[in-house]
Amino acid sequence: MSKKAIVLLSGGLDSTTVAAIAKSQGYDVFALSFRYGQRHEAELQSAARVAEVMNISTHVIADIDLRLFGGSALTADIDVPKNIDQGSDEVPVTYVPARNTIFLSFALAWAEVLQCHDIFIGVNAVDYSGYPDCRPEFIKSFETMANFATVIGTESSNRILIQTPLMEMTKADIIKRGIELGVDYSLTTSCYDPVGDSVPCGGCDACILRARGFSEAGLDDPQLNK
Repeated sequence: MSKKAIVLLSGGLDSTTVAAIAKSQGYDVFALSFRYGQRHEAELQSAARVAEVMNISTHVIADIDLRLFGGSALTADIDVPKNIDQGSDEVPVTYVPARNTIFLSFALAWAEVLQCHDIFIGVNAVDYSGYPDCRPEFIKSFETMANFATVIGTESSNRILIQTPLMEMTKADIIKRGIELGVDYSLTTSCYDPVGDSVPCGGCDACILRARGFSEAGLDDPQLNK
């Protein structure tokens, strides 16, 4: 019997790599995406393509509406900043308040139904935008809470694990690892403010980090050659 894992799949570069890693480790992947009112909803089309190409049989898209609260350039009428200082310590306005806490909570609920102890998320503390819910301290705290808050965490001999295989990797190393695993990055979408349905803007934080990763990996970004 194969072991189960829930993978948070946004359709972006990082989450797609994480899905490939989970599959390479022998997990039966259950993919979870969110339609949360994000302006870059095109990422859900990418998530569906990734799930299909990777033969992920179960892909759930959960509908929640974080536009009710706003507070982010991704969920409110706030311009997505372009070409910002990558060395700044200030958390950019593309941070969505408590987003990873919300997403992991949904994943935890599904994990309990599936009797699954492994949840994968593509957070990174090296090449990232400085979001507080991408830090290892946050993941450790959420994992501790998960094992207190659920039946499978309190009554099972197996702990719930929040797996973060990309946490200490550069974007270039993430891309190289994905290529080793056969990831087709042309399927993925990273841009926060795409032109039309899918053309990346090239100037938002996500686009800049992606471009730098491919450059440092010595590779062309196949998304730009579609």
